[in-house]
Amino acid sequence: MIRFNLVLLFFLLPFLVFGKGENKIFPYKINQVTLDNGLKIISVPFPSPGIVAYYTVVRAGSRNEIEPGLSGFAHFFEHMMFRGTEKYNKDKYNDILKMIGADNNAFTTDDYTAYHTVASSAELETIMDIESDRFMNLKYSEEDFKTEAGAILGEYNKNFSSPFMTIYEKLREAAYDKHTYKHTTMGFLKDILDMPNQYEYSLKFFDRWYRPENCAVIVVGDFNQEKLIELAKKYYGSWKRGSYTLNVPLDPPQKKEKIVNLTWKAKTLPIVAIGYRGPAFSTEQKDMLTMDIISQLVFSQTSPLYTKLVIEKQWVEFIEGSQSDSRDPGLFTIFTRIKDPQNIETVKKEIYTALEDIKNNPVSEEKLATVKSYLKYSFAMSLNNADVVASKLSHYYQLTGDPESINKVYELYEKITPEDIMEIAKKYFTNENRTVVTLVQEGLGNEKY
Repeated sequence: MIRFNLVLLFFLLPFLVFGKGENKIFPYKINQVTLDNGLKIISVPFPSPGIVAYYTVVRAGSRNEIEPGLSGFAHFFEHMMFRGTEKYNKDKYNDILKMIGADNNAFTTDDYTAYHTVASSAELETIMDIESDRFMNLKYSEEDFKTEAGAILGEYNKNFSSPFMTIYEKLREAAYDKHTYKHTTMGFLKDILDMPNQYEYSLKFFDRWYRPENCAVIVVGDFNQEKLIELAKKYYGSWKRGSYTLNVPLDPPQKKEKIVNLTWKAKTLPIVAIGYRGPAFSTEQKDMLTMDIISQLVFSQTSPLYTKLVIEKQWVEFIEGSQSDSRDPGLFTIFTRIKDPQNIETVKKEIYTALEDIKNNPVSEEKLATVKSYLKYSFAMSLNNADVVASKLSHYYQLTGDPESINKVYELYEKITPEDIMEIAKKYFTNENRTVVTLVQEGLGNEKY
């Protein structure tokens, strides 16, 4: 019974801290130390006895791929970072991780790349040794480079055997003209095909972005703060700053609706993807956070649109709409798969009608409070292990350079009003700001909608 109560207390901690009148939804202390070379060490003591989560966040994703013909390199380096160094080659690196029982992986997004490890806190120095070494001393041959480039092509072909990946790729390509969000994180296929010829550029990309001022080490769990900083200085102190400045080209406002029609050779139901160019993430402006609320009001499983299209009429298998946080103006995307091709236009009209409704009819204070409560407490209750906490901090750090953004966001949610929702909806959900991609099975005579 005592153990049950302790576990319950642990899971309710975020509620209890927030409920005492605190403004901060993140209930744990965030330590921030910046080394002389610009590397940030962000640490959070967390009740995970004997366990530590260790993230290295590089603020370089596909957004950074500004040169024409050279997309896909942020994702490429997610792969190459496991190729090893002179001190710890690939096999030795993997052997050490196995020996200490670590769970280790990485992922790439539009805006950042994260390398993450969960292991025994007793092995913190070992982790810092091998991680700092590969970030400072990565070494690979041209042959290794070409081998990995081939593996990335295989990954692309596997992923894009799905019509959903293809329609998403074409949606982004159509919605943006200049910005690097035009291509997905994997990059354009033509660039991936040419990647084996870009060994010299790969060295340049690594030299630009894998620099201390562009990175942060995030440690969450059971550790000693003084020892952590001592080890950080020992293993990362000699890492040299870079000097490259990124200038991402921004798109002008979209002037007219864009329509793309696709066919799919294999058997598939029709898929519709609709994109509205939306705001960038901000802890000062309400736009992005209001889009989160609109997503819940219009497209969640409790929304009238979902009830009508999925449950009552059963015209679609699913419908979803949301916008991911992004450093530059992103894309609010709506996806649905329609059971009968004859209902494609009808479903589109239902979606547009639902968006018109949110523009012109204020949501009740009660309903808005329910959505805010859901966003707040679902987030709070997710903070139940060191790895999740480190992941959340990584997300907010990469957006702003400040992990405290996590608290500013949830303070700003509380200030959003029904009038804000109508204003933001009118601002972004316009016909001229819309891109629509429709994918149907080839040969069914429904190629144009």
